[in-house]
Amino acid sequence: MTEQLMDRQEADHANAALSVLHGAPLPRAAEAGVLSRYEEWVRRSPGAPAVIDGECRWTYAQLDEAAEAVAKTLADRVRPGDLVGVCLDRSAALVITAVALARIGAVYLPLGPRPGERRIAAVTEDIGVVCLIGDPEVLVKRQEAVEHVELPLSGEGANAASSVVAAFGPVAPDARTAPPEALYAVLTSGSTGRPKAVAVAEPALAALLDWYRAVTGLAPGDRQSLLIGVAFDPHLLELWGGLTSGAALIPAPDDVRWDPAALTDWWRDAEVTVAVSATPMIEPLLDRPWPQDLKLRHLMVGGDRMRRRPGPDVTATVHNAYGPAEATVVTTAHAMRADDADVHVDAAPPIGTPIAGATVAVTDADGTVLARGEDGELRIGGTCLALGYLDPELTARRFTAAPPELPGVDRMYRTGDRVRMLDDGRLVFLGRLDDQVKISGVRIEPAEVEAAFEHDPAVRSAVITAPRDAEGRARLVAYVLPTPGATPAADELLAGVRAWLPEQAVPSTVRVVDAFPLDSNGKVDRPALLKHAEEAPAVAATEATLPDDATADERLVLASVRDLLGRPETTLEENFTDAGGTSLLAARLLEVLERETQVRLRAPELLRQPDLRAIAAVIDKRRRAGS
Repeated sequence: MTEQLMDRQEADHANAALSVLHGAPLPRAAEAGVLSRYEEWVRRSPGAPAVIDGECRWTYAQLDEAAEAVAKTLADRVRPGDLVGVCLDRSAALVITAVALARIGAVYLPLGPRPGERRIAAVTEDIGVVCLIGDPEVLVKRQEAVEHVELPLSGEGANAASSVVAAFGPVAPDARTAPPEALYAVLTSGSTGRPKAVAVAEPALAALLDWYRAVTGLAPGDRQSLLIGVAFDPHLLELWGGLTSGAALIPAPDDVRWDPAALTDWWRDAEVTVAVSATPMIEPLLDRPWPQDLKLRHLMVGGDRMRRRPGPDVTATVHNAYGPAEATVVTTAHAMRADDADVHVDAAPPIGTPIAGATVAVTDADGTVLARGEDGELRIGGTCLALGYLDPELTARRFTAAPPELPGVDRMYRTGDRVRMLDDGRLVFLGRLDDQVKISGVRIEPAEVEAAFEHDPAVRSAVITAPRDAEGRARLVAYVLPTPGATPAADELLAGVRAWLPEQAVPSTVRVVDAFPLDSNGKVDRPALLKHAEEAPAVAATEATLPDDATADERLVLASVRDLLGRPETTLEENFTDAGGTSLLAARLLEVLERETQVRLRAPELLRQPDLRAIAAVIDKRRRAGS
């Protein structure tokens, strides 16, 4: 037994009554980094598949050759430590770009394939982004007049752009830069109305990948999904998890991300063996009979509170994972298998125990470690911690000194999450301590959403609430106070904020009000608004009438959309997205429609219809065709 392991065991024994727990020692803490582990597989198995996208395949040798070509194209303009914004979707081009930037030593900043123009403008004004990489057709207007360098990237694959450029623009003199040791940075929601960036070093990601390979057995011959949205940090676990294991990455077509039935079909057809997905996407699958012909062995699930456990028919090991971006994707995890003794328990599963290299503690507001069984704030320390935010003042507020009960830990991240540590060390997630809320697995700062509305000159101020439905799922409701004389329309306001916000942060409902309720201190009474948001849809839904001349399918579609959006004023003439629908809500609508009509639509079929009446017409047509 190593001295390090003995020290950890002694510490855990001493803290047995306190809410403190250390993960196992890192198995390869001093060994090769992320890029060198990938390059080892290029040398060992150059002909093995690295990316499989439908009929298109790239071997490790071909992938590496393409990455070297991109690195050479950028080398004269991009230096080590430079921040590069990547606006690509899940594809071989994304993977090649990630490898190329790591080889240069540049800092990979994933922004997603279609970031809002104003959101990108805010990012590039605050952060020293040297260039944006993406489809020239979707890059923001402020980049149109600057130099474009065409990159030698493949346009093949379900989500690939036909052409990709690096758009170089001026860097603001006071823009924040990344620490020199950063490997990547990701955006998180900001209370100031502008996103904030978290920088992560290579050792933190390498430690995560060590743990991931150990628990999943990911190895050559495996097929790792590339499913998570590129703007969110779990896609780095997928991407580098596959490349550092000699496995093949399998990019998911966009429609399978929002259709549970299509997702399992894709897992089967693509022969995926290890997958990562968001909790809201997986929970509907656990309510259905689990397909018994999948090759899926491990399923890593996270991003939102998991409300149920997989049943005994689930053939994959399901890992309920928890972790903020500030602690490198995953901090704790709880594995669930079909033969577990508690497989029939209805209670929500715990978020588990810390992964290798991580330390967790539950404290009160002053940082005092609590006894096990008491509720408090989760703090995280260890190798998993990010370097911090690009804003030093924010870093100082959230990354603090460790409590005295943890003498071997130099700093900890205050998560703002309320948890409880059980006697056996497992953590139970209880919710947020602050105003932050999770929508579809993404942390949303209400103040950022409010600021997006207030950019409109017709809006004097906005307040965001996050009521929950009977199943505990949150949705955003915006209350907007117009400027004097203005009469903004809800659909126009929603269209405007989409340019500022990620999809999950766009409210499902906008209510224009004459005034906000105030509390005894003269401040906006947010609890009163939240109560109104929770009660109003139920009352209005009973009063909202359905058109007399509507067909049965039209009435079903309209009633279902009104219920999902909490927006009883929705009409058949409205477009689902414009009314506040998101891709994830589309997935839930597909479930309802299939259950009620036995007609299974795909997400693209639903999302491309001009209005709700057209969705009903598609259902009727499919039924008549015998589908």
